[in-house]
Amino acid sequence: MRNAPTILHLDMDAFYASVEQASKPSLRGKAVVVGGLGPRGVVATASYEARVFGVHSAMPMAQARRLAPNAAYLVPRFTLYRAISEQVMALLRELSPLVEPLSLDEAFVDLEAGGTAWDEESARLAGIRLRADIRAVTGLTGSVGLAASKMLAKIASEQAKPDGLVIIEPGSERALLGPMPVRTLPGVGPATGDHLRRAGITTVGELAEAGEDELVRLLGKAHGHALYAMALADDERPVVAEREAKSVSVEDTYDVDIHDRLRIGLEVQRLADRCVGRLRGAGLSGRTIVLKVRRYDFSTLTRSETLRGPTDDQAVVREAAARLLDSVDTTGGVRLLGVGVSGLADYTQEDLFAQALPARAAETPEEVVAEAVVVQPEPVEKHWRAGQDVRHAEYGPGWVQGSGLGRVTVRFETPQSPPGRVRTFSVDDPALESADPLPLVWESDQLSSDPASLPKSWSGTDGGGVTSRP
Repeated sequence: MRNAPTILHLDMDAFYASVEQASKPSLRGKAVVVGGLGPRGVVATASYEARVFGVHSAMPMAQARRLAPNAAYLVPRFTLYRAISEQVMALLRELSPLVEPLSLDEAFVDLEAGGTAWDEESARLAGIRLRADIRAVTGLTGSVGLAASKMLAKIASEQAKPDGLVIIEPGSERALLGPMPVRTLPGVGPATGDHLRRAGITTVGELAEAGEDELVRLLGKAHGHALYAMALADDERPVVAEREAKSVSVEDTYDVDIHDRLRIGLEVQRLADRCVGRLRGAGLSGRTIVLKVRRYDFSTLTRSETLRGPTDDQAVVREAAARLLDSVDTTGGVRLLGVGVSGLADYTQEDLFAQALPARAAETPEEVVAEAVVVQPEPVEKHWRAGQDVRHAEYGPGWVQGSGLGRVTVRFETPQSPPGRVRTFSVDDPALESADPLPLVWESDQLSSDPASLPKSWSGTDGGGVTSRP
């Protein structure tokens, strides 16, 4: 194991909820819960203000509402979260070519591989600079852990929360791990933890004292050997850079099952458009279109169609997804829909007309291919969801605070404005429409490697410090 603490683990603080607070001035410093708002919804992220009431991720939303009835409950805005995540990951890749994302808001970085750090002091400076750059570019805070291994770096970032930096000094690892619960170690879930508890092992120190032979007897050779090594602070897992994507897909889960076939078709078209947007954003195309449908009874169906060549054409992907939907029975309703593209390539087939037709139609003589009849669907009723971005022709940008009984309440404010005023409209008000999220930080050139040179509006807001854990 390396001696210098040059493995960095970044974990953004209450990421989804922090994004919502940053974009909605009226929610800053208040309890915010992000997740599914329907009867089957669960909490995705809770702000630190909501956690005081016992709300946490993966909790049923109904339970969260009982614990924190006055919190703001919002639907996730994954388009915005992904965009901010890409900004953060770009900063990490400036530090090293070895960046291993674990989720939108969490990643490992091998600083030594990038020549960014080689000892404790250089690692500390890299961590300080990263946190300042993240704040400058996104307006958000992240917690950083630095150690000689991935396991210890993740433990350090957890100790750093919120908005701090912790370094685990070489030579202190065993003393630090000893009193920690066994669930701290990677690979120890609820079942393994209960099994060890029944054997009288509850801490990492007791795990090390049990010895490798006993752990192999209790857990099997591979698992027992790995846990014993980690109990001794021996974690040789390397930071693995992002692997090449094999597919691009998007999916949505609905709070209430969708029964209307027209609505299902429109949702599939919308998902196809989003999927194509991600394809083009990555500079990719693909040959195989995949449709995923989870029905009311939780049964999941997958249908796919392979085209003659790779494409990133929106009409082609839409038509293929629609054909796939035709083969699926949606009687009883659907709770999840997804559209994906696999068989990726970095070029696009030119013969789009041939792709847009099913294989059998493409082989039919041109004169017998009937002209398609385009049927315009009936207008779909507007649905306003709490937290959704909107724009009003007179009042400008805002977000949905709530809706019901034919009315929708909107708070008009932006990330850079003071808390805004609230107005109520009819749900079908023609002046009110959905909008794209606004950026949290307007000027991307605020990036600075010197924390002291950050904008004055941020002075005094950095509640986290730098700590070394002996």
